[in-house]
Amino acid sequence: MNVVVLRGTVSSEPRHRELPSGSTVTQIEVTTRSADRTTSVPVAVHGRAVTCRPGDELVVIGTVQRRFFRAGGVTQSRTEVVAERVVSAKRRRDCDRAIEQAAELLNRSPTDPLV
Repeated sequence: MNVVVLRGTVSSEPRHRELPSGSTVTQIEVTTRSADRTTSVPVAVHGRAVTCRPGDELVVIGTVQRRFFRAGGVTQSRTEVVAERVVSAKRRRDCDRAIEQAAELLNRSPTDPLV
């Protein structure tokens, strides 16, 4: 099961791009901190606007995805979290609901339909 729950701080201005297909993607860098490690995690939000700025604390629910692309004639890859939900950490009730939904996904049998 591929489910990510991420809580961290936005570390740079979000970047909005329009893809050749016409859809939009917002890329956010989220920094997580623990007692012994700081990690920067790239997050992609497809098809909807995200309002945040550096220093905002977020909770992100999504999946890990590795995508491949060509740049400068070379195939490259990027591993990122593809967000299903992005919630301000200040909105406790919304965060709790998002985390409950992620837990429900983890408790679901692999043969259950994703309804």
